[in-house]
Amino acid sequence: MKRNKKNKAVFLDRDGTLNVLTPGEYILHTSEVRLLPGVATAIQRFNSLGYLIILITNQGAIGREVLTETRLQEINALLVRRIKARGGRINAIYYCPHHPNATLPGYAIQCRCRKPNIGLITRAVRDLAIDKTKSFFVGDATLDVLAGKKAGLRTILVKTGYGGKDKKYNAKPDIIAKNLEEVARVLEKLEIAGRKKIT
Repeated sequence: MKRNKKNKAVFLDRDGTLNVLTPGEYILHTSEVRLLPGVATAIQRFNSLGYLIILITNQGAIGREVLTETRLQEINALLVRRIKARGGRINAIYYCPHHPNATLPGYAIQCRCRKPNIGLITRAVRDLAIDKTKSFFVGDATLDVLAGKKAGLRTILVKTGYGGKDKKYNAKPDIIAKNLEEVARVLEKLEIAGRKKIT
């Protein structure tokens, strides 16, 4: 019997990894969508290596009633369009609207989807038939590293955004990179090394 082929993926945090962090805690308007330098090029390079690109993002602003889901969809859509216009492609976006201090009824819960929990990653793995052994989680905060490790992914911390200096969790990444462009170079080298082993 022929087995279905699984996909490899790069899971990405959004704010601080793709987009410039705002002075406030959240990105609340499309005017605050500002891609970090080289992000679209890096994503294009991930695409060319055969990786699916999946965004995993905490958006507790929804539960705290400072951001609507409609506005979040507008922000995400603009980010996707800007990356696409420069040759990159994002395959899916998963977000958690909950927050421990949420004021929206039903949103102040201990959910499984808020990073560093792995509910969103698990869902994406199931939805998109991801091979976790060939996939990576990339983010700028320790909660991203911890989430990736808990999910069984190789983890990469980028020095953009928080650059791991949030120190919320004691989680050590497998790789540290200056930015997303350097991550692309790392994955290209790993792909070449992997092909050499096969041949």
